[in-house]
Amino acid sequence: HEHIMKLSIALLLSTLFGSEAWTTNIPNTNTNTARPSFSTLQSTTSDFNVVLRPSESPDAFDSGKIGAARVHRYARDSDESEAEYVMWYHGRDEGFDAENKLPPLSSGRIGRATSRNGLHWIKSEVGSLSEDVSDVSLGLNKESWWGFDTAHVGLGQVMLPMSTPAVMTEGGVYLMYFFGGSYEETSIVQYLDQEVEGAEGTMIQGMNMKIGVALSQDGISFGRVEGDDPTGAIMSPYNESDPNMKYMRSLRDDDGSLINLEEELYCAWPEVAVNDIPEDERDDDVAQRSFYMFYSTMIKSTKEKAIGVAVSDDGFKWFKRGVAIRPESDSLDDGGCARCTVVHKASYDEETETWDNANGWVMFYEGVSSEDGKHRVMAAESVNLRDWTKIGAVLEIGDDESWDSDGVGAPHLCRLDDGTTRMYYTGQGKDGSTAIGVAKSEGDLSKWTREQATVAFAVE
Repeated sequence: HEHIMKLSIALLLSTLFGSEAWTTNIPNTNTNTARPSFSTLQSTTSDFNVVLRPSESPDAFDSGKIGAARVHRYARDSDESEAEYVMWYHGRDEGFDAENKLPPLSSGRIGRATSRNGLHWIKSEVGSLSEDVSDVSLGLNKESWWGFDTAHVGLGQVMLPMSTPAVMTEGGVYLMYFFGGSYEETSIVQYLDQEVEGAEGTMIQGMNMKIGVALSQDGISFGRVEGDDPTGAIMSPYNESDPNMKYMRSLRDDDGSLINLEEELYCAWPEVAVNDIPEDERDDDVAQRSFYMFYSTMIKSTKEKAIGVAVSDDGFKWFKRGVAIRPESDSLDDGGCARCTVVHKASYDEETETWDNANGWVMFYEGVSSEDGKHRVMAAESVNLRDWTKIGAVLEIGDDESWDSDGVGAPHLCRLDDGTTRMYYTGQGKDGSTAIGVAKSEGDLSKWTREQATVAFAVE
């Protein structure tokens, strides 16, 4: 009976997070410096667009599940660079949560991979020397027992705010927004939107997720920056009874109106958009603040999975502004919204082969349908980063035989010199396996096709 109850709860949590299957050994130290993402280059008709899979070595930090790829294409100022593309992603090894006490996610630790063309990747096995395992850029927080990120860590976004985002210079400082959970126990009932027999009194660890930030000078080793929250976080779920959050009851918006915040059960998967319009040129109908954070949350009163928004003037101290995107009835996201990326609208100049920002923004997010329980990539657009108009689904799940037939999500975009845009996304198969795949848009960001990524050989 206990096993059936745990399985039922796990299945419910899997529908909550989607494309983030649960896994179950603490990794050993690896001595190699790099590993390819594929054991072979041969592809099948169903996985031709896969660019990264979990590592085959059980000792690797990502041997169980992977997810949340964030890819940046850099024009470097040195010919000595080993790659033009850099990917950060999170993963769990096969025995990460052997007792199944944590949420069924792919978050565990954060690693890195490099590529010449954005399609064929080499995973970095030399990570930060200060982390708890050797092959990661950000591991579990072992320095602060009271920290919010002692049990699992997941990736939100990596930015280069101290220099032009497209150019990696010697003076550039990387800013990583991440989330994590601790071994604090919370009642599992508060996360379930339906009754499960035996769930009453059952506790789960690592669900009270919060958001943090870390800095790096090389993109390999990151150091945590202490936030205002007692756990070190820069963003925590809003709780009316928390004395540290009393001031939020009287928060006012940019127009002076009172913000009626809804209580939240977690804050995770942060995405930060930088408003590049100079402050003295910001008209009333455009974004008013310098930084906007969009994060996945669950509304305590309704159990809705929604995307919250917060604003900042420096990227470190944040102020909540409520919900940006929430589920909509009779829609493919009526079961929840989560894990987004936000990009400037842009126009491509064929003569110079460059992109120029245009007015407005597009959000790509993960929507779950209550009808089939599947996760799809959906889109919305905005002029001011606060008011969003939904566009609908832009990337469907794969066919029944494909590697991503059970869900697609956690999108991230990369604009290319040929005028196309590439989407990196996390996919999940029927067996719960996860991988990173690619899709491409020829210009219309509401239309995407899966991109050939592997080299296919004829089988005689």
